[in-house]
This record gives sequence, C-alpha cells and structure tokens, in this order.
Amino acid sequence: MVQFSLWDVFTFMLGAARWTVLLSLIAFVGGGLVGVGLLLLRFTKLRGVGPLVAWYVQIFQGTPLLMQLFLVYFGLALLGMDTSPLVSAAVCLTLYASAYLTEIWRGCVNAVPRGQWEASTSLALGYTQQMVHVILPQAWRVAIAPTVGFLVQIIKGTALASVIGFVELTKAGQMISNATYQPFLSYSFVGLLYFALCYPLSRWSQRLEHRTRS
Repeated sequence: MVQFSLWDVFTFMLGAARWTVLLSLIAFVGGGLVGVGLLLLRFTKLRGVGPLVAWYVQIFQGTPLLMQLFLVYFGLALLGMDTSPLVSAAVCLTLYASAYLTEIWRGCVNAVPRGQWEASTSLALGYTQQMVHVILPQAWRVAIAPTVGFLVQIIKGTALASVIGFVELTKAGQMISNATYQPFLSYSFVGLLYFALCYPLSRWSQRLEHRTRS
C-alpha cells in the first residue's frame, strides 16, 4: 500500500478537477453551438427537417450516456480517427448536450406567445429575422435558468468518461483508491469537489428561475 498525505490526495484531485472543468466547458459550448443550429432547423418550414431533428433528440435522450460514450469511442476508431479519451469524450458529450439543449430551448421558444410570431410575420420579416430579432430574445430570458441547470448535469456526466480512460475526478478517485486501499477517503474527496463545482451553479440556476418568475 502506498502512503499519501491528505494534501497529496487533495492536490492530485484538484489537478483532475481541471480536466473535469475543461471537458464540461467543451461539451457545454460545443453543445450550445450545435444546439442553436438544431433549434433553428427544428422550427424551419422545410419539409422533413423538423422531424429529423426531433429524432436526433430522441436518440440521445432515449439511450444511456455510457453506451453513447462507447459507441463514439469505438466508432471513431473504426473510421480511422483519433480515439484519445479526451477527443472521444468531448465529441460524445457535445452531441449529448446539443440534443438536450435543443429540447430545452424548444420549450422556451414555444413559451413565447403565438401573437409574437404573427406580429413579426405581419411586418414581413423572414424566418431568420423573426428568430433573431423577435423570438429568441424573448425565449432567452426564460431559457437562462434551465440552461445553467443543465450545465450541472454535464459536469456530473463527465464522470462516465472515466470508463474510456479519461482521467477526470472520478478516474482520479479510482486511481487513488487503488493505490491507498482507502476508497472511502478517495471518493469523499471526489464527492466534495463535485459538490464544490455543482452547488454554486445549482444555486445560481434557482435564483435566475426565481427572477424570471417574479
């Protein structure tokens, strides 16, 4: 058994937490960019495009994230592409986040009164102009709180990236546990660091939601 001080364990976990934060940011920003594109396609009048986006969302919502990670990791290898854990996890979580954000934002767009669509149409605005200048600014106010709340889910979802060898918080906890034979201590640190990352975001999301309702 290898002996580590509490400080050694904590500093190692902090180093791994940086990768958790990095992967979360990549997935959230990438998923947001893809999600905006899918949202615009979801409401377009082009025939068959809306249902395709709906199927895309259902596939990611209806299958386990763990399975998605395996499919992306081994699928990239079949295509002869980079199969590093970071790239695979980033691609998978970006697609996963885009599906959920598209659905979250779709609900927010639907919350905009129908009269706003009709008013913008009467002004002879095109679809893109309607979305950019009229609909999305109103939907964004409603969307902030659930979007921040979903960021918490992404942070916790990064824990599954440990199964493909990506060294983030959960994988670091497993490594320390295997080296010290003190799983309770190791995973206690893991839990505390996840809490430190997620709790402020959860509180912020609740405050934003309260402001929206008031």
